[in-house]
Amino acid sequence: MVRALHWPFTGAARGIRKATHAHGAGESGLGKLIELHAVNGAGDVMITVALASTVFFSVPTDEARGRVALYLAITMAPFTLLAPVIGPLLDRLPHGRRAAMAGSMLARALLALVLSGAVATGSVELYPAALGVLVASKAYGVVRSAVVPRLLPPRFSLVKANSRVTLGGLLATAVAAPVAAGLQALGPRWPLYGAFVIFVSGMLLSFSLPRKVDSAKGESKALLAADEEHLRLHARAEAAADTGRKRRLGLRTVGPAVTHALAANAALRCLSGFLIFFLAFLLRQHPLAGQSAAVSLGIVGVSAGAGNALGTAVGAWLKARAPELIIVTVVAVVLGVAITSAVFFSAVAVACLGACAGFAQALSKLSLDALLQRDVPELVRTSAFARSETLLQVAWVIGGGIGIALPLIGPLGLSVAAAIVAAGWLSTVRGLLASARRGGPRRVLA
Repeated sequence: MVRALHWPFTGAARGIRKATHAHGAGESGLGKLIELHAVNGAGDVMITVALASTVFFSVPTDEARGRVALYLAITMAPFTLLAPVIGPLLDRLPHGRRAAMAGSMLARALLALVLSGAVATGSVELYPAALGVLVASKAYGVVRSAVVPRLLPPRFSLVKANSRVTLGGLLATAVAAPVAAGLQALGPRWPLYGAFVIFVSGMLLSFSLPRKVDSAKGESKALLAADEEHLRLHARAEAAADTGRKRRLGLRTVGPAVTHALAANAALRCLSGFLIFFLAFLLRQHPLAGQSAAVSLGIVGVSAGAGNALGTAVGAWLKARAPELIIVTVVAVVLGVAITSAVFFSAVAVACLGACAGFAQALSKLSLDALLQRDVPELVRTSAFARSETLLQVAWVIGGGIGIALPLIGPLGLSVAAAIVAAGWLSTVRGLLASARRGGPRRVLA
């Protein structure tokens, strides 16, 4: 009887372990990172549900817009200033990555307890605690980007490893979201208690990663720029090193292909932030036909999540030779869907736009990762990943601010969404196509 009762849990655990440790991921340590990222995603969604219910659903729509705007101003604005500092600070602690990830988990566990008191009393502690959660989450993301290259199994590309890790987080989020909603029904504190337990387990799991993730042998810093002169300086510096001159190498550029891809990804991330906040208020005031506000938001959220998961899965499977063409194509598709949705505004159009935006964001981000892998020297790749993530987060904040400020008119909002995508696509399509024609090292999405 004991075995029968334990089997659903032990069987599920064995199945998860088998999936995360497949194709050499168990031997390299990547499987444990996938599991850690799943824990991270589950904890984050617990906090998100608790804050959304407190800041958004608990008050009338007009008051909610003001409270969400205040939340963005007090938390996101300082975060955008702190985020660029996080990467360089963590670069100075390359030998303590497991401790840094554990510290991020512990910080969010303690802040979840602070938030549990703030959501019950409505005290001002909610905003600095939420800012702390964002900063700790960003720190975890930067360190995770640095860890992945150290845990690559044989014959695994960086983009495939990243897609595996991302899929683990998405699946955990999908499982934890309904659990968080059920805990929220018991009271506003309960999802935060759940987040505390999850993050404490994540802290312990961080130290189970292999010791080699703390190694930073041969790493340096990168500068996101498209200046060809920097490329020539880098080449001369490498030649100088080869001839025996002991001169320290300065900041290196990542090249024009990466910067164009980053700009296109920033447009999609700006679109994501815009849609989240604009549709959240629009669908609350004007739900989809025959549905409540919560169900309407759920439909759009599930569509976007499904699109994101599908894009990540396609990125892991696809073996393309030109990630630039993938970015140009998916952004063009989103632009077409956004224009169509603005002209023929409907529930189906909104859901389709959410799904396409999620799909394009995932696949274009994996293509950006492939370009970073292809064009950036290994010595500076970690730093380039950290800086690109910071810029994408800033773009998301800008999109969210636009979504809050815009009048709640469906066709107008989706027209603005189309304009955001068009600006990113038109400004990068020529450079990306030129880069694809020139070609590059063939070490990309394979």
